Amino acid sequence: MILAPVPLTPDHDIPAPVLTELTALYAAHRDFHALSGDFPDPDDVRPEQVAAALADDLADPDAEVLLARSEGRLVGIVVTLAHHPDPADPDPWIGLLMVAADSRRRGYGRRLAGLVEDRFRKAGRDAVRLAVLDANPQGLAFWTALGYEVVDHRDDRALGRPCAVLRKPLRTPRRAARAVVLDPEGAVFLFRYDNVEVGVHWAPPGGGLDPGETPHEGVLRELREETGWTDLEVGPLLCTWEHDFTHAAVGPVRQHEHVYVAHGPRREPTGPHLAAAHAEDGILTWRWWTRRELAQTPEAMWPPDLAQRLDAYDGH
Repeated sequence: MILAPVPLTPDHDIPAPVLTELTALYAAHRDFHALSGDFPDPDDVRPEQVAAALADDLADPDAEVLLARSEGRLVGIVVTLAHHPDPADPDPWIGLLMVAADSRRRGYGRRLAGLVEDRFRKAGRDAVRLAVLDANPQGLAFWTALGYEVVDHRDDRALGRPCAVLRKPLRTPRRAARAVVLDPEGAVFLFRYDNVEVGVHWAPPGGGLDPGETPHEGVLRELREETGWTDLEVGPLLCTWEHDFTHAAVGPVRQHEHVYVAHGPRREPTGPHLAAAHAEDGILTWRWWTRRELAQTPEAMWPPDLAQRLDAYDGH
């Protein structure tokens, strides 16, 4: 899928062939237009009406009208706003996202939303907002499934229609690796972390990968940096999982982790640089957990089903 600004003629009009494509796209969404009231007759959407509907956005230097094409065919349109008219609102907005009716259920809407989020992320924005009409439960379900959360309810500025306002932090993808270290009795070594977004939790040693580093290489390096242990051999992959948190240096991230199993003696972390490394990573303390303690604790764990995954690993 290619996402690019709508082309314009020297007179700043939408070229006739493009307007014909857009009209067909808009006309196929009869139910939405009947709900929104954007067109006088949702059963008879005309080119001049589509051009008029986009005219204000095309004239606004903060707005962008983007067309999505796949194999040369128009499959969607999105209208974005870099700055909301309300100066108290710091986020950019998605004003419209519409996918061609014959392209539904093919993932185009999700891909289009992701491309828009990438554009804002690359522009240095850390969140995006949009509004969904209260009478549009399907639209609300689509956006919440993509990680948007309702943060407000208010009438829209244009027609006074009741809407839900949704917001999504724009997270940087981050790759990471951890090692679940087991002692000869099966106890598990974990660090206690404190994070500004997710709070206090327990997790195996590990962290983000350096550029070009494999998960296996990264987990060995992280073990050296966080525990001082250089004699461990990392064994099989226990699991992979994804989660959100705010990294002190990177900001909001969506982290994909490889979690490995390693075996070693029961001991304490050691080394002259541990205090600095732990302070940088938000590590508060550490301890060895018995399997019973791990299974019964109410405290937050990364990954959250660590005890069950280790039980399954033992059963292999």
